[in-house]
Amino acid sequence: MVGPYRGLFNTPGVKGFVFAGFIGRMPMSMLGIGIVLLISLITGSYATAGAVAAVTNISFAIAAPLSGRLVDRFGQGRVITPLALVNGASMAALMLCAGFRLPDWTLYVSGFVVGATSVSLGSMVRARWSHQLGGSAKLHTAFAFESVADEVIFVTGPAMVTVLATMVNPFAGLIVALVLMLIGTLAFAMQRGTEPPVSPVRHVGGSPITIPGIALLSCVYLALGAVFGSVDLITVAFAEEHGVKGAAGFLLAAFAGGSMVSGLWFGSRAWKVSLRARFVRAIAIFAVGLLPIAFIGSAPFMAGALFIAGLAISPTLITGFSLTERLVPPSLLTEGMAWISTSIGFGVAIGAWAGGRLTEAFGASNAYGFSLACALLAALVGIGGSGLLRLPEAPSPAKG
Repeated sequence: MVGPYRGLFNTPGVKGFVFAGFIGRMPMSMLGIGIVLLISLITGSYATAGAVAAVTNISFAIAAPLSGRLVDRFGQGRVITPLALVNGASMAALMLCAGFRLPDWTLYVSGFVVGATSVSLGSMVRARWSHQLGGSAKLHTAFAFESVADEVIFVTGPAMVTVLATMVNPFAGLIVALVLMLIGTLAFAMQRGTEPPVSPVRHVGGSPITIPGIALLSCVYLALGAVFGSVDLITVAFAEEHGVKGAAGFLLAAFAGGSMVSGLWFGSRAWKVSLRARFVRAIAIFAVGLLPIAFIGSAPFMAGALFIAGLAISPTLITGFSLTERLVPPSLLTEGMAWISTSIGFGVAIGAWAGGRLTEAFGASNAYGFSLACALLAALVGIGGSGLLRLPEAPSPAKG
């Protein structure tokens, strides 16, 4: 399994941007649950917590394609540095508003700015990989590695922020997220040698979202984002209902852990079936694998069910980003990648909001039915519209 990953980091500068990108996007797994824990601990309301998390994700979803377009036009370093600084200030403002019990609208305003200035660092890391390995069979392995890195982040981040928020201080998790964001993002911006060059020719086809295949992928990832957002919030409430609120992060880590394991395996294989076929199979398996969580009432069994459900996440994300890289013109690649991230962000916002409302109305165990419905919707849309994802297969890599 390790073989295909050997030599991936031999290209000069790759180790630096991969490490900085990893640190800089750690907060993406900490921010949502950190906001939910902080506000729910202070106000006692999951609905308010979920709504603030939803606003944060909506603003990120709106802003990500815009910042991606700016990056394609002006370069990564010139765009992400000011965004990171404003993002850090707005995260501090959110915590101050919560700490001083200011009116709820201040939480929404500061949360909106946090989301709007969040850097889609995963898209930019993948854009650097595409610049370094474009046309190479190793690009599939590089995207697989990044999906595994994302899952490592989602394994460690929720557990870390939960422990910090529940056992140290309600603010501790978000403070650590703030520090990691600044260190990683600014270090990433300073590495100009591996930065994709600004294309001197502007693509005349408009936004990548007008490409039918990208529009389809965006719809699928909108539904998948709703799964992720609702599972995050509902699982916190599920753990509290069963008297183990401190274990919420570990339950979410099991979800990401399944994806991490499958990502390592998926990226190590030289696939003969098409990207389209891999995508369709992965999304179908994800929907089926999520079925048990709607019927489980035990925290240990839920951890196992979430691990199994997570096994199809990485393959779905890997194939989605690979399809995007093949469907989008190079001059719009960062924006194209950002549309996948923004779709997930919108979905997470919808899922967090709906999960909070449904949890308070019907209880956490019943609210998981919403997550399952979103997974089934993603599978139906992805499979039904998969004809839009047909594209010529890349030549088989030469051996040697």
